[in-house]
Amino acid sequence: MKNYYKINEISNLYNIGKDSLRYYEEINILKPERDSNGYRLYSIQDIWKLNVIKDLRNLNFPMEKIKDYLEDKTIKNTLDILNEEISIINKKLEQLKVQKSTISARIKSLKEDAAETKLEEMGIIEIEDRKVIVLNDTFTRDEEADFLIKKLQKKHEDKLYLLGNNYVGITMNLSKVYDNIYNAYTSVFFVLDREDKNHDMVIPGGKYLTLSYKGNYNKTKEFLPKMMEFVKNNNYKVLSDPIELYKIDVHETGIIDEYLTELQMQVEEQ
Repeated sequence: MKNYYKINEISNLYNIGKDSLRYYEEINILKPERDSNGYRLYSIQDIWKLNVIKDLRNLNFPMEKIKDYLEDKTIKNTLDILNEEISIINKKLEQLKVQKSTISARIKSLKEDAAETKLEEMGIIEIEDRKVIVLNDTFTRDEEADFLIKKLQKKHEDKLYLLGNNYVGITMNLSKVYDNIYNAYTSVFFVLDREDKNHDMVIPGGKYLTLSYKGNYNKTKEFLPKMMEFVKNNNYKVLSDPIELYKIDVHETGIIDEYLTELQMQVEEQ
């Protein structure tokens, strides 16, 4: 076994950039010697320190804390560090457990949505309360909706970390719909898990007139008038702004014909 290793060897062995190695030297964690040509030579002492640094950095320990530990290594301090590592790992395991559960639920719902056969048919269904994060704004174009969705996603990226994790929806101005204007929108939102406590608002549960369709979003303009006619002919009243819910969209597929949109409007009998 060699007694000394050059910076290239250490960099390749630990997959650590040379700049990081120089930084560790700068803050006096590593103290490589120099050969006759001025090249750094890392000793076995440096290597065991790198083992500790890499393990702790993988758990996001700050360099200052790592340096303090390496400079005052006792059984007590080692036990403290190990207990802190266990605590961090347990927290990560809980986060992974939640992520796994969320992904499994999304796989189930995506399979069900993709297999939807009851298309372009109106019906009254009961929908539970839905917790959402929302961005209220008025807009009329799809491009503006895309921008606001991305803005909302950026603001809450800690919640929306998974591909296709949350249903995306927009609300349409009801008074404009009565005037046969179907591109006057009032908000974008993401539907959260029902257990989530950090939400902006709750879309109330109740009876909803719904219709699902596949394909281009322009079909909304075709189906909304029919839904409003259904409301009128069946003695219902619309209680709030209609919803356009994107069950399958660009997040899950690049094929427009696979898009699945559900139009919803909360109603009550008059």
